[in-house]
Amino acid sequence: MPAEPKLTLETLLNLLGFQATVEEHRMEDGILLDVKTDDSGRLIGRQGQTLSDLQYITNRLLFQQDPAVPKVMVDVSGYRAQAREALVKKAKEAAEKVRRWGDVVELEPLSAFDRRIVHQALKDDPTVETHSVEVEGTDKKAILLRPRH
Repeated sequence: MPAEPKLTLETLLNLLGFQATVEEHRMEDGILLDVKTDDSGRLIGRQGQTLSDLQYITNRLLFQQDPAVPKVMVDVSGYRAQAREALVKKAKEAAEKVRRWGDVVELEPLSAFDRRIVHQALKDDPTVETHSVEVEGTDKKAILLRPRH
């Protein structure tokens, strides 16, 4: 039986007690499921943690049904798009500091998803290089930006 991303997420949200509709959008690197609900704050959670967990669970359920299913990104009321824009802006501001002062700049610890956004945003910058580094005493990673030689 082929996996049905939209139906799977709708069922999950329903079982969790959320009144929501889901729009499915095909993208080049997977499927975007955009959730429309009056209860978006609870679904997004603190710093998007609940949203990340919901995306993880949805992908696990879909993979169980069909290992060939494309990766699903779950968004609630455009939260990820806004967060992505803010993160790209922060990365570009940090890169500007590196260019201006020649110093190393460290961003706060980020999720793998967010680190990928930063690396992608700066990959074509000829003056700055980015590296993920482990934060001592935690299992998190931060990004270091430094001048490219």
